Amino acid sequence: MTKKYDNAFNRRAFLAGTAATLATPAFAQDLNGADTVEVERDLSQVVRRNASSFRTLDWRPYFSDLRNGAVLVDIDSRALHYWSDDQVTYKLYPSSVPLSEDLTRRGRTSVIRKVEGPSWAPTPSMKKRNPEWPDFVPPGPDNPLGTHALYLSWTYYRIHGTHDTRKIGRRSSNGCIGLYNEHIAELFALTNVGTQVLLI
Repeated sequence: MTKKYDNAFNRRAFLAGTAATLATPAFAQDLNGADTVEVERDLSQVVRRNASSFRTLDWRPYFSDLRNGAVLVDIDSRALHYWSDDQVTYKLYPSSVPLSEDLTRRGRTSVIRKVEGPSWAPTPSMKKRNPEWPDFVPPGPDNPLGTHALYLSWTYYRIHGTHDTRKIGRRSSNGCIGLYNEHIAELFALTNVGTQVLLI
């Protein structure tokens, strides 16, 4: 009886260890470089659930310091990490990420503008793909940017809220990173113009 239990336990431990190993990121180049890229096994075709892969991370492999605070977005695990510049606050949020690789951008950027109650207009490429979309949506419950938006130094890229909570934990955006409205409100209060952002 004990031997059978040990074999079952060892099999489970092996499978869990293998899964953890596959989920471990492999770094393609220096994480402090301007064109940082992280290569990971894409599990999006294997794992079809509306949930982020939650695991806490240390900031040191990703940032040389925490000046102005730091945001790390892990596209594959669909999670956003935040560290305050004084190292007192660490937050981990589930997020929505771009629908496909061609809509995904990785590398270093920063928060250049913060807007509470953002308005929204589709980009030219969005309009080309979806000509039926409106040209402009004012702030409110129909706005795709939710209640708050952090504008990044890359044109058209934002970290923002969403009123459609089904999108969180999924590949569902046209390039931006989405959070629940209560989470973006919290992150909005924690970040500053100049907060470092890294998408991997």
